[in-house]
Amino acid sequence: MRVGIFGASGYVGGELLRLLLAHPKVEVSAATSNTYANEYVFRVHPNLKGRTTLKFIKSNPSKVADLCDVLFIATPHGVSSTFMPHLMEVGLRVIDVSADFRLKNPEDYVKWYGWHHKSPELLKKAVYGLPELHREEIRRAQLVAVPGCMATAGILALAPIVKSGKIDINRIILDFKVGSSGAGAKPSLSTHHSEHFGVIRPYKPVGHRHTAEIEQELSLLCGEKVKVSMSAHAVNVVRGILSTCHTFLKEPITPVEVWRIYREFYSNEPFIRFIRDVKGIYRYPDPKIVVGSNYCDIGFEIDDHTDRLVILSAIDNLMKGAAGTAVQDMNIMCGWDESEGLRYLALHPV
Repeated sequence: MRVGIFGASGYVGGELLRLLLAHPKVEVSAATSNTYANEYVFRVHPNLKGRTTLKFIKSNPSKVADLCDVLFIATPHGVSSTFMPHLMEVGLRVIDVSADFRLKNPEDYVKWYGWHHKSPELLKKAVYGLPELHREEIRRAQLVAVPGCMATAGILALAPIVKSGKIDINRIILDFKVGSSGAGAKPSLSTHHSEHFGVIRPYKPVGHRHTAEIEQELSLLCGEKVKVSMSAHAVNVVRGILSTCHTFLKEPITPVEVWRIYREFYSNEPFIRFIRDVKGIYRYPDPKIVVGSNYCDIGFEIDDHTDRLVILSAIDNLMKGAAGTAVQDMNIMCGWDESEGLRYLALHPV
């Protein structure tokens, strides 16, 4: 299977290259970058040196479509929707890691992203690419929209308990701590080492774009409108997201009941792990122990004092939050073992 990566010079593009170059069932036939066209891929992604002599090519949708059977898109938000109709017309299967096709309502792009969608007719055709919720739809899809990184962490943490009906679905508070790679490869003052090192910086206390994805997916899951309150903080790590989700119970619940809800919902899921230990320093999910892997770790604690159920999840934002889920989606679309090319354990320590 020939695969291409459109917009391959960023962090997500580099992670896709790392995974796909090692995937036993695919050949990377194209990697695009207007900035680095004709440069060796390993000059931008030095970890790939010795693994490939591929060079970047210009980002021409028509040319790239002729070079591959499956195309991954890792462009900035607002780009892929300008040329997606052509890719659909030629029958290419597309996995888009940008935000352009995650939301079903075109008006949500005006509200959350500040622009009018260029191809609104394709929004209903696109499948939200979270395997744990949409596996069968992904299997049949031509266009898959990979979820946002924080949305992935939040939805996976909350989906079982929201569907169970045990919590107040209009009183959900999500707090995210995010590594610097979540801001992308393009430098800015806020990502400059002198300004980012040592921080625990609130950068989006309200109004984060991923709110729309979380509300959309949780509402679909339980058949009622779900509203969430979301805040995001930049922290002094390169990779990883920790979500702390505060939910409020309708009635008392025991740890055994919570375990049952989560284990039944995620039975046989290859990349969901449950973390709630009584010993050691990693008693709850921690991004440090998922870096480089496609796992989402989930744990919880019950606060009897306020009838609060605190659910925690940890992912690597570049893996389960982006490239890892994209490759998992490809495996499902192609009918392969879902874990193919993703059987990496996290590094420890990092």
